[in-house]
Amino acid sequence: MLTGVLIAESLRVGGVFEGVPLEVTGMRRIEVPAPAGGQPGRWTLLDFRAPEDAAEPLAAALAGCLAPTGGWYVNYSTGAEAFVVFAGRVFRYPRGDAAARAEVEEYARGVGVPEAQLDWVD
Repeated sequence: MLTGVLIAESLRVGGVFEGVPLEVTGMRRIEVPAPAGGQPGRWTLLDFRAPEDAAEPLAAALAGCLAPTGGWYVNYSTGAEAFVVFAGRVFRYPRGDAAARAEVEEYARGVGVPEAQLDWVD
């Protein structure tokens, strides 16, 4: 199984997510102390899991649903790989690969993700 976290507020208005099996395993609301420009101060976090063979279709579906502004991304991991998905862009790399993670972090900064939000788990 792959596991990850989706921030509900990261979804683009009018975006449609369908055709990929996804199980929500938890949901919670949090206060965000320093949101990026365009991000609200409260987020709804959805913990999810899906079969590992859904990793690629899940990435494609999410890349088409995320808001292109506001510094949003979704992350999830399989047993061997980390996925970090932005609007229109998917990164995947072996878990624990510091150089690959640094490349994703550089991209994230470029699309407005604040330093404090570069906290995904490989």
